[in-house]
Amino acid sequence: MQPIRVNRVLVTVLMAFAGIFFIMPFLWMLSASFKPELDVMKYPIQWIPETWRAIENYREVMFGTVPFGLYYWNSIKVTLATTAFSLTISSMAAYGFSKIAFKGRDFLFLVVLATFMIPSQAVLVPQFIIYRWFGLFDSHIGLMLLGASGVLGTFMLRQFFMGINNEIIESARMDGANHWSIFCKIAIPLVMPGLATYMILRFIWTWNDYQGPLVFLRSENLYTIQLGIRKFSDMHGEFYSLMMAGTVIAIFPLLLIFIFGQKYVIAGVASGSVKG
Repeated sequence: MQPIRVNRVLVTVLMAFAGIFFIMPFLWMLSASFKPELDVMKYPIQWIPETWRAIENYREVMFGTVPFGLYYWNSIKVTLATTAFSLTISSMAAYGFSKIAFKGRDFLFLVVLATFMIPSQAVLVPQFIIYRWFGLFDSHIGLMLLGASGVLGTFMLRQFFMGINNEIIESARMDGANHWSIFCKIAIPLVMPGLATYMILRFIWTWNDYQGPLVFLRSENLYTIQLGIRKFSDMHGEFYSLMMAGTVIAIFPLLLIFIFGQKYVIAGVASGSVKG
């Protein structure tokens, strides 16, 4: 027992040092966003600013020459809508591939799964042409539809739906329930950990997406936060305090969703791995 405890202590200490090492850049970014510009590059590093300029820095970012607040709102709108669309479509597809028997179901699922191996860059040109045809180019609706479906989400949620006992589905069918009622009232409540996991992951992926807005948006009033940061860096790239303040604002929703949702991600991944 003693060697095991020593090993655990060593692993804990090493993980603690690794955690500190990985979080140091974020702490420096946060500290720099509170400082005057002249204090950002001082050496040795002043982790706690001697002179605070937090209010001025963040005010300049949000209400300065770059409409950062508009870009922030655009990202929130696009991310929430895309997450809702993707969660709905992926969960319905996953239920169909797991609980509805139809000819060629498994083959069709393999075809859908195979599309996951195609790099997103390889289909940019066809997507661009199709969006121009349908008038969805340079619009938030087009950007939402771009990430509305997800192969990974369908695969992940299918593993959870397969964990539901088929006898429950058959009993509901015998009582006169159709698949839509079973999906909404029985299946969805049973796979909530999986839905929460995919919702959090989809939110993070969409919020951090740079390629989609870069290719499919042209109007500056439609820019998301990622394009807004690029424009902000073009205008204020020499002011590191302002750049760090803008970055902190940009990642703030991700920190919130990680802090409050990490337990659902861990529980969902663990549960899905057991059921799969």
